[in-house]
Amino acid sequence: MSTSVTPNDGLSGGQVRAESGAELPESGAQASGEGAGKWPTRWWVALLVASGVILLDGLDISMISVATPEIREALGMSASSAQWLVGAYILAFGGFLLLGGRCADLFGQRRVLIIAMSVFAVVSLLGAFADSSTLLVISRFIKGMAAAFTAPAAMSLLTTTFPEGPHRNKAFGIYNVFEAVGFSSGLIVGGLIAAVDWRAIFIMPVPISVLILLAVLKFVPKDLPRAERQRTDIGGGITLVGGMLLLVYTVVAAEHNGWASLSTVLGFVVAALLLVAFVTIERKVKDPLVRLGIFRDRTLVGANLSIGLLYGAAMGFQFVFGVYLQNINGWSPWQMGLTMLPAGLMVVVLGPLLGPLMDRYGVRKVLMTGLLSFLPCYGLLLLMGDEPNLWILLPVSVLWGIGFALSIATLMVAGTNGIADEEQGLASGLLTSSLQVGGAFGLAIVAATIAPGTELDMLYAGVVAMLILSVLALLPQLLRKRG
Repeated sequence: MSTSVTPNDGLSGGQVRAESGAELPESGAQASGEGAGKWPTRWWVALLVASGVILLDGLDISMISVATPEIREALGMSASSAQWLVGAYILAFGGFLLLGGRCADLFGQRRVLIIAMSVFAVVSLLGAFADSSTLLVISRFIKGMAAAFTAPAAMSLLTTTFPEGPHRNKAFGIYNVFEAVGFSSGLIVGGLIAAVDWRAIFIMPVPISVLILLAVLKFVPKDLPRAERQRTDIGGGITLVGGMLLLVYTVVAAEHNGWASLSTVLGFVVAALLLVAFVTIERKVKDPLVRLGIFRDRTLVGANLSIGLLYGAAMGFQFVFGVYLQNINGWSPWQMGLTMLPAGLMVVVLGPLLGPLMDRYGVRKVLMTGLLSFLPCYGLLLLMGDEPNLWILLPVSVLWGIGFALSIATLMVAGTNGIADEEQGLASGLLTSSLQVGGAFGLAIVAATIAPGTELDMLYAGVVAMLILSVLALLPQLLRKRG
């Protein structure tokens, strides 16, 4: 791992792309001269730790999503307050992600993982015994904040352990499987557990958190000391976190407050001012929290744009699918989870093959195949009738799984390839932050388009919005010149 970085240079040294506009490689094998030999034990440990973290995140958010009705009834929560069981987590996760990623770079991946995972486990356990909705929402916010530090630290551990090329491509394919399994299984498991006792949902992540924590303590090497100690960029940290928190909060609350309301408009304006202040501080401070030169890398910027728009459409899809199956047709959460099972199976099947596919056909071709899969997937939803049709639901689920399997991990590979080790946490935080903020924006946009009601005709407007987001996700990749 590299030990230092010149704060204000235009590009990273040592391991950066040959030029900021470098293209996605047509073959992963060309990016690395190493073959796909046997992995040493420390590589497997890094992969299992990173995969365990993303599995835990997927389980947690999906289980709470399907259990919200039971929690709301048990604690007497209103509809507006119940949305914050998920919203508080998303708010903290999106607000602290960039800071969490940079802390992994500055203070060490192992140290950040140990502290944040410990907080995640303790707060999850405390949430199981919360006797008021306020305490439960607060616990969800703290868990989201802890996850904002574990997610980029774990991904940074993955990218700094595996060299670019076949090894990293294969690792990301397996990592992607855990992500999909966590979310899809959480929908089914969460629905079943909530029917018995919703408090068990908060206990379930605890043993998984403890296992990950023990693996980090025992097997992950101690962080190497940095050659130079950076000054604490307090102003940058405050404006970054403040701006991101307010941005995500405004998006999440817009559905309730209204997009044209004074609170929404002011929220966006103040968030923009805080982020402008952050950029101004970073340009002048000696040791910036975020080196702005990283944004000169057009491949990284394109990956961030695509992953945000892609996940925005994906979150909208889950919302529309849920409204159609549960609200209109009265299906239970676990029945909806079974409908999405083919999507999860496609990710499980394609995940281990993703590395070889990228090595053989190149990152760009695999990515474009994945992004294009969402167009017929969402287009088929326009054929939905009053009653669910298996011959429509099945290909929709399969195509969504193919698109998810081939796109998310491939964008992560594209966005982190060529980034110096000491900035992998930042790059990982940027990608994950774009994914989460994009998801919140997409969900809010789709929800707003069908706000007048939940009739079948209203859902079609949401589907059109998803298709537009999917086309926009394609544009940053289509506009890039092939190398």
